[in-house]
Amino acid sequence: MDVVTNIFVGLHIIGIASLLGGFLTQMKAMSAGGARFVPAMLHGALTMLVTGIVLVGLNQADDHPVNNLKIGIKLAVLVVILAMVYVKRDEEKVDKALFGAVGLLTVANIFIAVLWT
Repeated sequence: MDVVTNIFVGLHIIGIASLLGGFLTQMKAMSAGGARFVPAMLHGALTMLVTGIVLVGLNQADDHPVNNLKIGIKLAVLVVILAMVYVKRDEEKVDKALFGAVGLLTVANIFIAVLWT
């Protein structure tokens, strides 16, 4: 079961890398006012959602303690990110504030995952 859990952790990290990487590739365009949500950002957020749900299920199946408050907050932040990216995915230009909010929430979600023990 540990191998399966580690595979999903790796996929979860790939999802966050895709979301954050998509954001970082658009930083120059954001400063020029032409940033857009690239497909990698949407796919990364969806990957994080699916793998995160699977990871919670795997941890509960193994009788590992799950911090439901932490998971709930991370899920709420991810749903907000996913909603913003999904709604504006087809627009050529996204408002700087909205685009920056997605980046800020992504980084916040990373720090919640890493620092909240």
